[in-house]
Amino acid sequence: MSLHFIAVLLVDTGLVLVLLGAVSVLRPLRSLKIRSRPRGAAVATAGALLTLLGLTLPAPEVRVDPTRSELDRFLPVYQFSEHHESWVEAPPDRTFEAVLAVTAGEIRLFRTLTSIRRLGRPGPESILNAPEQLPILEVATRTGFLLLAHEIDHEIVIGTLVVTPAGSSPPDAPTPEWFRALSDPGYAKAAMNFIVEPDGTGTRVTTETRVFATDSAARRRFAAYWRVIYPGSALIRRMWLRAIEERVGAGPS
Repeated sequence: MSLHFIAVLLVDTGLVLVLLGAVSVLRPLRSLKIRSRPRGAAVATAGALLTLLGLTLPAPEVRVDPTRSELDRFLPVYQFSEHHESWVEAPPDRTFEAVLAVTAGEIRLFRTLTSIRRLGRPGPESILNAPEQLPILEVATRTGFLLLAHEIDHEIVIGTLVVTPAGSSPPDAPTPEWFRALSDPGYAKAAMNFIVEPDGTGTRVTTETRVFATDSAARRRFAAYWRVIYPGSALIRRMWLRAIEERVGAGPS
């Protein structure tokens, strides 16, 4: 098991224990063998310590060599990542069309999970507050994400800054090369891709998200966020791939 998954497991387990312990301080959950308020407090404390340990575990760097994809070219070094894939019974061109066309409304639980991510607060249109009927990648690239690469019928890559220093702002017209070269302290930049490749009688679809923090402070700041939201993020990616499969299966719309 990788250090990443150990950290996520510690955080998730710790948060569950904090919740159960806090409830038991008010009303002991005897069915879970938390028979008294002091024991509930002890469970909550143990959960808090596990969560803190998970949040502070180091995030080692990964380096890609040689580069094989556009994502490799833009983020060849990273500390955080997730990778998911599926197989579609359709040719690559039709599958890639589905990748570009899938909407938030087609991705199960997307709006629920993104609403939780933004704590239920309303806000402007963004990938975390996407209209149901518009292609989700289109929404992303007009509301904060930069289109980094688009290789027809093969790969699309988008990127954004997820941690920035106080008072900083991107250039008025950011470019993919600006994103690739950015290495100033205090930033964390994220990139996500979809790749479609022929595989037997169908097509393999993969999506990967990577995050590179440019210094230790940005790495610690993002690690705390990533390890809390990772289970929801992974579920969204799996549901996203399923929506692509279902759109391909439905044929032209």
